[in-house]
Amino acid sequence: MEGRNRRSDCGMPGREVLKIDNLSVAFKTGEGLRTAVNGVSLALTSGEILGLVGESGSGKTILSLAAMGLLPRNAVVTSGRVDFAGENLLTARPDVLRKLRGKRISMIFQDPMASLDPVFSCGSQIVEAILLHERMTRRQAGERARDLLARVGIADPARCMRSYPHELSGGQCQRVMIAMAVACKPDVIIADEPTTALDVTVQKQVLGLLRSLNQEMGAAILLITHDLGVIYEVADRVAVIYRGDLMEEAATGDLFATPRSPYTEALIASMPSVSAPKTRLPVIGRDGSGAIASIVEARPARRLRPVAEPESTTLLNIRNLTKTFWTRQSALSAPQPFRAVDDVSLTIRARSTLGLVGESGCGKSTLSRLVMRLMQPDSGSIEFEGRDLVSLDHDRLRAARRDFALVFQNPYGSLNPRQTVVDLVAAPIDIHEKGRDREATVARLLDAVGLPRDAMRRYPHEFSGGQRQRIVVARALALKPKLLICDEAVSALDVSVQAQVLNLLQDLQDEFDLTYLFISHDMSVVRHVSDTIAVMQKGRIVETGPAADVFDNPQAEYTRTLLSAVPKIGTAQPTALEVR
Repeated sequence: MEGRNRRSDCGMPGREVLKIDNLSVAFKTGEGLRTAVNGVSLALTSGEILGLVGESGSGKTILSLAAMGLLPRNAVVTSGRVDFAGENLLTARPDVLRKLRGKRISMIFQDPMASLDPVFSCGSQIVEAILLHERMTRRQAGERARDLLARVGIADPARCMRSYPHELSGGQCQRVMIAMAVACKPDVIIADEPTTALDVTVQKQVLGLLRSLNQEMGAAILLITHDLGVIYEVADRVAVIYRGDLMEEAATGDLFATPRSPYTEALIASMPSVSAPKTRLPVIGRDGSGAIASIVEARPARRLRPVAEPESTTLLNIRNLTKTFWTRQSALSAPQPFRAVDDVSLTIRARSTLGLVGESGCGKSTLSRLVMRLMQPDSGSIEFEGRDLVSLDHDRLRAARRDFALVFQNPYGSLNPRQTVVDLVAAPIDIHEKGRDREATVARLLDAVGLPRDAMRRYPHEFSGGQRQRIVVARALALKPKLLICDEAVSALDVSVQAQVLNLLQDLQDEFDLTYLFISHDMSVVRHVSDTIAVMQKGRIVETGPAADVFDNPQAEYTRTLLSAVPKIGTAQPTALEVR
C-alpha cells in the first residue's frame, strides 16, 4: 500500500497554519502535578487533514483544548507553545481569542448535548454564531444556517431550526454542532470525535463535508477519533498518541501498511473485521503501570458457539409490534402521528445474537424499550418463552423482568457516581432477592467480567470507560438473565477497549447461555458478533437473515447503502467522498 497524499488534488502543499511546539501540560492534583501531554510537537498546514488517534486519557482532547486556548484552570503548561495567526494561543488576551474562535479557528466537540444550550433553539444558536463574526442580516444568517443543516444531513432543516436540543437525537445534535463550527468557513477546524454518534451513512456525508471544506477553502482539519476506519478514509497524515507521548506520525497509507510503534500495530489489530466474524479479537497487553507489555495479548479463546442450531428454541418472538408518538411542528400546529415502530416482527433463538442495525431515529432504541416493557406498545405481541409480556399485569411483569437486562450506551451516565461498585452491581439483587449473599455474588460477577475484587469498595470515577462498562455488564448479569439487550454498548469505547468488551460478551454468552439483542450503528461490530441481522429503516424491518447472507448478498437497497458507507481499511481510496 502506497502512502497517500491527497493534498496533491488541491495543488501545491499549503502553508503552516497551526503549530504545536514541544507542548507539555500537567494537571494539579492533591499529590502534585500529573502529566497529561508530554513534549508533543505537531504542525497542521492548510488543505490537509491530520488524524490524531489514541485511547481515552491519552491526551488527545487536552491537545485540542490547548489549540483553542481553552485549557481548564487547573492545567499547567510546563513547556511549549501553540502558534496560530501570529499569536501564542496559550498566552493570548481574551479579546484576541474571542475574535479568532469561531471565525478563524473552530471546534466540533464530542458531546453535542453538553455543548448546545438547552434553552435556545438550534437554529438561533447557529445564527448567533454567524452574526458574531459576519456582517449580514439575521435573515441572511438564517438562510445560511438552513443550508448548512441540509449539507450535514438534516432531513428537515426548517424543523431543526425551530427545535431545541432535547427534541433531537444525539446524531442530529452532532450535525447541528458541525454546522455551527463550519458556519464562518474557518481556516482551522478541530474535530473532536465528530462522527462517534453518527450512523455510517450520515458519517459518510459529514466526512465528505469536512473533506469538501478542506479542498474548496483550504481549511486545515485536526480530526481526533478512535475510529481507525474514519482516519483511513479521510486523513492525509496520522499522529498516534499514548499516555501523553507522541508514538509516531506518518502518511496514512504508510502508517497502516507498516506501523513503526507496537502500540499502533496493536490498535490496528484490535479492529473487528467483517471478513473474520465470531472470532476472538486481540487486545493490548499492559503491565501494572499501564505501559505496553506486549504487542498483542493472545489469551486462549473459550468455546465460541457457531450460529444457533436450527432446532434451538425460540426465546423472543415479536409479532406486528407498533408504537406511535404524537409530535407538533410548532406550538400552534395540531399534533401529528409519528410511527417509531411500524408493524415489526422478529424472532431470536435461545443462545444466539441478533444484530439490529439502522440509522438514528429509525426506532431501534424504541424497540428495545418496548421489549423491556419500559413503554406500552399500541398493538402487537412480545412473547418471551411463550408468555406475552404485553398482557402481563404489574406483579407478573415485575417477576418476568428478572429474565432480561439492558446494557446502556454510555458507561459514564448509567452508573450512580455516589454509589460504590458493590451497591451498583447488587441493586437488582436488593430488589428481587433480598437476603441473598450480595457481596459473595458481586465478587463472583466481578471475576466473570475481569475486574479485581477490591473494586467493590471503589466509586465509578476511579475506573476507565471500559472498566465502567464491565461494571454495567456485571450488574446486568446479577439475576442470571436469559436475554441481554446491548444498546450501543461499545460505541463510546476506544477500539482496544471495545475489543476487550466484545471478547467479554462472547465469553459470557458461552458461560451463562445468554441470548443477545445487539443494537449498533457500527456495521463491522454487528457483523463480528451477530448470528442473524435485522435491518431497520423508518420504523420497519426491511431485511433480516443470517449475518453472512445479509452482508455478502444484501437484498434491500437500504442495506446495500449502509454497507457501501462502511469505511474499509486496505482498499483503494476513492477520489472523492459523497457530499449531499
